[in-house]
Amino acid sequence: MTLHVTNTLTGELEPFEPHDPDSVLLYTCGLTVSDDAHLGHARLWVHADVMHRWLAHEGYDVRHVQNFTDVNEKIVARIGEDDLGETEEEVALNFVQSVIDDMRGLNLERAEVYPRVSEHVPEIISLIETLVDEGYAYESNGSVYFDVTEFPTYGELSGQDLDELEAQGPEDEQAEKRHAADFALWKAGAVSPEDVAEHRDADLPPIEESAGETWESPWGEGRPGWHIECSAMSMTHLDDAIDVHVGGRDLVFPHHENEIAQSEAASGHEFAKYWLHVALLETEGEKMSSSLGNFFTVKNALAELGPDVVRTFLVSAAYNRPQTYSEETIAEAEERWERLDRAYERAVDACDSNEAYATVHDHELRLAVEDATADFNAAMNDDFNTREAYTALLELASAVNRHVDDHDEYDYRGLREAIEAFEDLGGRVLGLSFGGEDGGDVGLAGDLVELVLGLREDARESGEYERADDLRDRLEALGVTVEDTDDGPIYRL
Repeated sequence: MTLHVTNTLTGELEPFEPHDPDSVLLYTCGLTVSDDAHLGHARLWVHADVMHRWLAHEGYDVRHVQNFTDVNEKIVARIGEDDLGETEEEVALNFVQSVIDDMRGLNLERAEVYPRVSEHVPEIISLIETLVDEGYAYESNGSVYFDVTEFPTYGELSGQDLDELEAQGPEDEQAEKRHAADFALWKAGAVSPEDVAEHRDADLPPIEESAGETWESPWGEGRPGWHIECSAMSMTHLDDAIDVHVGGRDLVFPHHENEIAQSEAASGHEFAKYWLHVALLETEGEKMSSSLGNFFTVKNALAELGPDVVRTFLVSAAYNRPQTYSEETIAEAEERWERLDRAYERAVDACDSNEAYATVHDHELRLAVEDATADFNAAMNDDFNTREAYTALLELASAVNRHVDDHDEYDYRGLREAIEAFEDLGGRVLGLSFGGEDGGDVGLAGDLVELVLGLREDARESGEYERADDLRDRLEALGVTVEDTDDGPIYRL
């Protein structure tokens, strides 16, 4: 089955046909690094990561770029706060490192590059010069604005009529613009206290005008506008024309609409072939947002739940469907991951036992592997439907459990195929870590738990039942669930 994706630009489910049949150019709109990342950000990252993984799984050479916005008034507003740094650059780098740590904790595939705005100001200025020379942009009082009336298809992505669009940008820009919907490509001067007032805690000292960084340009000293950055970085590290542009649903307008206008006006051809937008993560009926204070940080989520439960939660809804964060949805994710990982462990234990034989053939188990693989592939090719793909793995988990429960002798080949399906589809595509296969701390933790369980078994055999119970209680206090079976103790981290 051919991969089909829902293209925001057309509103249609379309067959996926990249410019080069062997490779994919993928750009993900990254984070403005003014705070710790929350699960709403992680939802975008994880779904973009799964898209990356599935495209690679299907044989494409994927070049993935994900940017950091490190020049922004929100960052300036954090200067001097909680030892974050005394300059815009210091604050930004602090949060860039925080985001990278979160990405690694979520087991994301590394992008080809993570460009930052501050590193690409020359490319941004060059792109703006092209737009001015071609008549799509104009200078006004040292700032440069894109003239939306010069781009005939402006509003096509978001489905808006130019005549009905509201003003873009702050109020003090309106007098400088030809049309209220024109947007800034270059902002004259430094960041002023008024620019950051809405992002600044009223109890903190006022921001000095020189707090934000500025650069020299043909129009005078100033700073790049927000929208121009992604066009410049995408064109620099991918191409003028890319295959897939991924971003949050809340960025369709104005950010992505403006990206299309400025990119295509400069290059003369289509900027991105497919626009894929990840729907918002909501909590109590509102989108999860730093500004609303209703967020659960990635760091806290990883510490409390672990990467596999977090990823399970985030892929439990298809990327283009809204998702709700609540105690109930998190509990469901914990249960789903436990079912999946437990079945994987049972398959491994059975396959490695003396009861597994090459001569045993369980038709139902092998058929379940085939069906789960086919259903998983069909779901992923149906617009990256991770919810249905995960459900296919849970069906395989049920088949493994039936096989182990109902047989005294195990089908070695069938179990091996089930294990390979879990590791290939759940591990390499959905990014889950079965049995601590990611190594590092998880692998070491497993070795240490096995050691403690061995000491517990020695204590039980020698009649030291209180000591054995104490070891079990101490393991459980550390988050290790121990279950005694006829074949000996098993555990889950």
